[in-house]
Amino acid sequence: MAATLNLSGSLGLEPSSSSDQSVSSRSNNRSLRVAENERKKNEAEDPFVLALKYFSDVEAGTPVHGNDEVEKNMVMVEKVAYRNGLSPEAISIMLEFAMSLRMGTTLCARVLKCLIPATVVPQEAVVRAVVWLGIGKIPISTRILFIKWVLTVFDMIDAKDQLRAVYGFIFSYVTEENMCPFICHLLYLLTRKESVRVFRVRKLLELQSRLGRQPFLLSLLSLYRVFCPELVTLSISSRVKSGFRNHNMPWKSALIAVQKRNGSQIAASISLASTIKTNPRKRKHCHLELPELSSVVGKEAQADSSSSRKLVPLVQLHSFAHILENMHRIELPAQMGSLLGSSLALQYLDCVQDESALLRLNFWLGHALHEEFLFCGDGGASQNSEEALQFLNTLLSTQHFLQEGFSCSEAFLYKFLSVWDGSLLRPQILGLLSNIPVVPSSQIRRLLFEPLMQLFFTSSLFFKCGLMECLNNMLLKWLTWHSVYALEDDLDISLNSHTSINMTLSGFKDSVMELVDFVGQLASLSLQLEGCHSLLLSFILDFYETVCDTFLKYGLPLVVMPPPGVFYPALLATDPVSVDRLAYIMHRYKVNLTSAKSQEKLTEQAFHISRQTFREFNHYAVVMVSCLWNSNMFQPDMGVQLGEELLLQSNVPRPWTSFDLIHHPAFMSYAVDFHQRCWPERKDMDLSSIKHSKPWSWYLEYLFSQGYDGLKQFVQSNISRPLTAGGGQSKGRGDGDGGGGGDGDGLST
Repeated sequence: MAATLNLSGSLGLEPSSSSDQSVSSRSNNRSLRVAENERKKNEAEDPFVLALKYFSDVEAGTPVHGNDEVEKNMVMVEKVAYRNGLSPEAISIMLEFAMSLRMGTTLCARVLKCLIPATVVPQEAVVRAVVWLGIGKIPISTRILFIKWVLTVFDMIDAKDQLRAVYGFIFSYVTEENMCPFICHLLYLLTRKESVRVFRVRKLLELQSRLGRQPFLLSLLSLYRVFCPELVTLSISSRVKSGFRNHNMPWKSALIAVQKRNGSQIAASISLASTIKTNPRKRKHCHLELPELSSVVGKEAQADSSSSRKLVPLVQLHSFAHILENMHRIELPAQMGSLLGSSLALQYLDCVQDESALLRLNFWLGHALHEEFLFCGDGGASQNSEEALQFLNTLLSTQHFLQEGFSCSEAFLYKFLSVWDGSLLRPQILGLLSNIPVVPSSQIRRLLFEPLMQLFFTSSLFFKCGLMECLNNMLLKWLTWHSVYALEDDLDISLNSHTSINMTLSGFKDSVMELVDFVGQLASLSLQLEGCHSLLLSFILDFYETVCDTFLKYGLPLVVMPPPGVFYPALLATDPVSVDRLAYIMHRYKVNLTSAKSQEKLTEQAFHISRQTFREFNHYAVVMVSCLWNSNMFQPDMGVQLGEELLLQSNVPRPWTSFDLIHHPAFMSYAVDFHQRCWPERKDMDLSSIKHSKPWSWYLEYLFSQGYDGLKQFVQSNISRPLTAGGGQSKGRGDGDGGGGGDGDGLST
């Protein structure tokens, strides 16, 4: 009974409790409905909501001009956007309205500029807007503004998976030249490994060939190379990391203000963290810093006495004697670039001739030269910076120490000459250029002569002099390599000690001939352009002092005479040094030709000298003797002729004597000084009196005592008549006194 009562009691309480809960639930639902209705009523009266509803429901083709309603709603949206920002729903509505062109293109830019997110940007809205790029006829300026907005709010987009799904669609716009920089930036932010495809790499390379090495293209290609290095073989400098600019200026200040009011920190990341910024300070040339000598093997390994071959780090050796003692146990440094800063390391490198070490060093040098001087988009090393200057000077001193250049610097120079302005780091570049090894004659014009000729005729006198000195040093090194590395029993010669490339003697001669002919062309034309400037003529004569001794001094069976455009300006120069040097050069030509001809008769392997070479020398020798000694200038067949009428108009008495050793502009001051010393009592100066026998002999001794040894050697080797002879008349047009008579000794062919 008690159990029954308890059960009945409990059952009796149940209906009462359920009734109370039902009443409470109905009361809460009613409150929610009232609140919802109140909210809807308020929203219906909210002008911002009404504005969004207007832009959401507006029909296509609705006019803008004269439409007060659209202006009122647009002002309301802008007011809310710049004050509190737009919600994700509002951004979706306004972005859809702008990109769908329902009311034309008038409001597109205005709408995009007021899309200030309050929190996040819905990915779906961005994807739909991207799709509208290919559907609607949106102006290019509006397209660019939209991409800039996407780049600005990229970090605020709630997801990126759908955007990456339309990567190919976005990539198709890289062909739009105006949009390309911004599309490349967006692709840079969206790219994943699976995005890199061969056809996309080809397209970017094609654009680069059309637009040039643009930073935005190189930046995207560099990212592609990170993911798939096998697809991008292009050498790209690390400097292109600053290839993208910030495009957030139309929205940045508004975003910061909105986020401050809302107490949010989202705008703190709006500076595009994905965009790699440029350091405003001057970038340090990291590739131009020489690393310090350091050991590859750890200290434990070095100290391991059980090792059968204990390695000695190069950094621990402090003298050449230590290098000799440990020659076969020396450990190369961790970074081969550190060898450039150590003379001991270079001595070791020169002794061991280690091909692997040279390959490593060439790779490091080539990378540094290309990165800092060829691919520097921001012009870092293109300025005469201390780093670049010091690096090239170190490289030059290393090459001078090793007495040969590096193959990497040779490859770099061939590319750099096509973009060089002739003034940037000129001494260093010309120094490197003079160290390149022999270039095959079939390639030398394309690789060297064509870019140098363009620079030569568009640059200053000092560049012309510098290039002449450079080409002279280049020829000297080529001839030295030939004399050192030519095999005694074979005509094959090795270009340098660090390469296995061989060149036949005939190939080497062809390259030297090409170089000498090229310099002859440059010299002849430049002397005309610069008015036979004495400084330029001096450097040109330096070159031909090397050329005239190629056979006896360097053992190269080759004799090349200077062109008339060099010979006559030197012969008629106004400074005595140039005439004296020309006389020395002609004397050395005669000695070399005489020696070569005698060896041609004695030995079987002697080279054959062409008759044209002998004719050229004999012609020049006769001209010099006739001009300086016999006072017979401007004769027929002398190469320099002036019309009789022109000579008469000059009013110069006996013009054919104007370039002998007395009246020559280069020596007249000496003749005047000699006349005053010889006849101090005379008031009237008669220079012709010097041509008498004894005064002529004294004058020559006086002239030679001034240090003109070249002139003395030329006279002694080419004038058959004794210096003290007198009495006879000069040959040709002239009535000179006896002391000047004489014949030139030519060479038989």
